[in-house]
Amino acid sequence: MPFIPSEHIQTILKNLPFKPGVYLMKDERGTIIYVGKAKKLRNRVRSYFNSSAEDNPKTLRLRENIRDIDFIVEENEIKALILEETLIKRHRPHYNIALKDDKKYPYIKINWNEPFPKVETTRRLANDGSRYFGPYVAMWAVQNTLQSLRKVFPYLTCDRIITGNDPRPCLFYDIKLCNAPCIGAVNNEQYRAMIAELMDVLGGKSEGVVARLQSEMNAAAENLNFERAAALRDQLRAIEYITRQHKAVSSDFIDQDVIALARDKDETVVQILFVRNGKLIGSDSRSLEATEGETDAEVLGEFIKRFYSASAEVPAEVVLPQNIEEARIIQSWLRNRRNGERVTISVPKKGDKRQMINLAEENAKETLHMLRAQWEADSHKHETAIKELQTALDLPTPPVRIECYDISTTQGTAIVASRVVFVQGAPKKDEYRRFNIRTVSHGGSDDYQSMREALTRRFARWKEAQDNPLPRLVGKEDKDETWRLLPDLLMVDGGKGQLGVAVEVLREFELTDKLPVVSLAKQFEEIYRPHNPIPVILPRRSDALFLVQRVRDEAHRYAITSHRARRAKIGMVSQLESIPGVGPTKRKALLKAFGNSIDAIRGASVDQLAAVPGINRKLAENIKEAL
Repeated sequence: MPFIPSEHIQTILKNLPFKPGVYLMKDERGTIIYVGKAKKLRNRVRSYFNSSAEDNPKTLRLRENIRDIDFIVEENEIKALILEETLIKRHRPHYNIALKDDKKYPYIKINWNEPFPKVETTRRLANDGSRYFGPYVAMWAVQNTLQSLRKVFPYLTCDRIITGNDPRPCLFYDIKLCNAPCIGAVNNEQYRAMIAELMDVLGGKSEGVVARLQSEMNAAAENLNFERAAALRDQLRAIEYITRQHKAVSSDFIDQDVIALARDKDETVVQILFVRNGKLIGSDSRSLEATEGETDAEVLGEFIKRFYSASAEVPAEVVLPQNIEEARIIQSWLRNRRNGERVTISVPKKGDKRQMINLAEENAKETLHMLRAQWEADSHKHETAIKELQTALDLPTPPVRIECYDISTTQGTAIVASRVVFVQGAPKKDEYRRFNIRTVSHGGSDDYQSMREALTRRFARWKEAQDNPLPRLVGKEDKDETWRLLPDLLMVDGGKGQLGVAVEVLREFELTDKLPVVSLAKQFEEIYRPHNPIPVILPRRSDALFLVQRVRDEAHRYAITSHRARRAKIGMVSQLESIPGVGPTKRKALLKAFGNSIDAIRGASVDQLAAVPGINRKLAENIKEAL
């Protein structure tokens, strides 16, 4: 059955204005769980409750928890976007796409407005007349760069007021890391010329500096001043080290951020390549939360808003692998962030920029693979997670083997339950199973009854295995002998209702005292136990929480995948069933001949259809006409 919102929500939907603005969705506690913006509030908010939202699992979960909707009308989309970002930062809604960390990148800052400019590090850019260079991925990279620079350009690091009349310099002058303007060893003009060259090197324009140093080195060698020549040689090596870190990648000598993403199930990694003055100066990857059910274009658009709302710098160009929604609006917003200077969002199809996109995508995939493998391979974390979970849930034994069940359906059709198995904290995919639900009619959706059927069938298999100690042979050893194993922990996705169903099924099979069971609520990751109204809330960054989230998310993913496959098959069968003369045998033959693809059957010629066993030419013509 179609989702029917409450009367309160229906009243709100009827009275929404056709104006730009921001909407705030709240749960039963009044907590803001989602913030969005819209060109027309009425159209956008109502879309969450239309049939088009049925295929998006994230939207389905969101609207189940919506109890109230507020909205704020704005003059235009730009102001709505700015307000949206402000509210997301303030409230951090559960269902909004979010960066997993809020790190700010370090920069090198040169206070050019000062008579004797200082060279400093900072994570905050200000419109103060200073020159900023970066971003750098980590502070250690900044320190390495400055360490090399200072060998060539011995700049000030002290807080002295420079008059040129100090009686003696500090230690840095003796070790050649400061040219001592404090004692007048260099004047203001000479010092600023040195800092100007330093800025050229940081800006990727080191050719002039290198030419000068090479000329001076050659001259020193010719004059037999080998100590001076050696010092200049070391300076050239230091500049070479800095420039080697900055690879030329573009003939467009403008500042660019190249962005691409990689996704695997519910995990998303975005890779950013920082190109400044045509040279790649660094890269970084960011993990995202709450991306399930979103398209790549939607994820990219939301990432840009999250990333640049917190970024100290906006480049002149943002290079993307594909077009995003609201590109024009986001471009205008970025221009505002850049103090009115133009910002371009480009989607290259070929050339240097396309190659950079390919590089970013490759790096994103590698990072995603590494992050997943890192956790799965870290046996220590697995052990810690299992011990933490045992303690938190007061389990008699460590939950080495965990089974989790979830239900997926669309308006009561093609209902599928999933079972996933985790052993020692890692997924055991060969033991995943799905249950096509039979006891719930296609006219409506009953998650409780569906869960009851799935668990009953699972433990009926267990009981059958107990009554038959020898493995069943069906041509070969039965692959489902794992039904004999009981988990150390049974998890069901959902709240108290699903937990109650699981308890009843366990009671029927006399497993209540043998098998611990919990349910994991979708919204706030609350774990419910039988006969205990107070949920267990695991620490936000605990290994135990990460484990149960992975188990739950994997069950959800597998259920959705199985459901979509079943729904597609049902769709194919129903289309063929409607053709006179195509019964179960011929339908099976057609699907087998064309790889279970209705599109392949539809695209086949009459001759190809007639070649299928049992299909004569007349029937082939009827099939062709019907499809």
